[in-house]
Amino acid sequence: MTAQAMAAVAGEFLDALDEERRGLAAHDFADPLRVQWTYVPAWRPGVPLLGLGRRARNAAHRLLATALAPHAFAQAVTVMALEEVLDLREEGRGRRHSDDYYLALFGTPGAARWSWRFEGHHVSVTATVSGDEVEVAPLFLGANPAAVTYEGVAVTRPLPLEEDLARALLADLPAAHRAAALIAGTAPPDILTGTAIATDPLDPLGVRGAELPGSAATLLGRLASVYVDRLAPALRVPVEPGKLAFAWAGPAERGHGHYYRIQGPGLLIEYDNTQNGANHAHSVLRRPGADFGAALLPAHLAEEHQG
Repeated sequence: MTAQAMAAVAGEFLDALDEERRGLAAHDFADPLRVQWTYVPAWRPGVPLLGLGRRARNAAHRLLATALAPHAFAQAVTVMALEEVLDLREEGRGRRHSDDYYLALFGTPGAARWSWRFEGHHVSVTATVSGDEVEVAPLFLGANPAAVTYEGVAVTRPLPLEEDLARALLADLPAAHRAAALIAGTAPPDILTGTAIATDPLDPLGVRGAELPGSAATLLGRLASVYVDRLAPALRVPVEPGKLAFAWAGPAERGHGHYYRIQGPGLLIEYDNTQNGANHAHSVLRRPGADFGAALLPAHLAEEHQG
């Protein structure tokens, strides 16, 4: 059902575009740009939301919503709205706009294989469709500022559980397990995998979920589910805390740069918040071996497009 819904909405999007914009939106499935992604302000393939009519803009948002749970769609559009907050803070120097997001289609919607990506600053969602199967990965959400506050209360905070559950897990770990989870006293400046097309296996550093006491194992499962549950229900896979590893870098106190990752079979989650006084978060859900639909494609195509 999800594959058919995506194809239908993507077709509506193309039908709502004029010829020039349709040319910007449509690419061959074999185009190398299909696997070139970024989460920073930069040129990217596709047609920008800026200047689209209501019908096309609505279709673009509805296509994004086919891949995401309702709460994750709300997170994504909140992140997009933060571009206006940033533009105000920068006094227009960065020329930011909440419509600086792009939708690109690779292949023909409804064909045997096709893909789409919705992307802009701090939002990147790639869906690959093969027949009735759909893989959504990489899925990146960031937030700058991570929190806008008034009198100590968050007015806007798009990624709350991503931070709060990780801190709760770290605090719940017994001393020996916490020592195992802490892999560095200083957080890296960004997620370690960056915008790599394929994620080489990272060493499974940190503490193993199978070693955790009940409450900590439950928190690890909840934290991993925050990321998996960003996907529409039909696209989720079960989370098995006992097969995961959790690693933390940086101080435990709020206001300091911090990083964590969760990894297990076919799953990699990274979160980093180090910039702007630890008020600028990056988070990503990746599927090693399955990003960009690699597991859905014939072997020769997967190898070609994974570099």
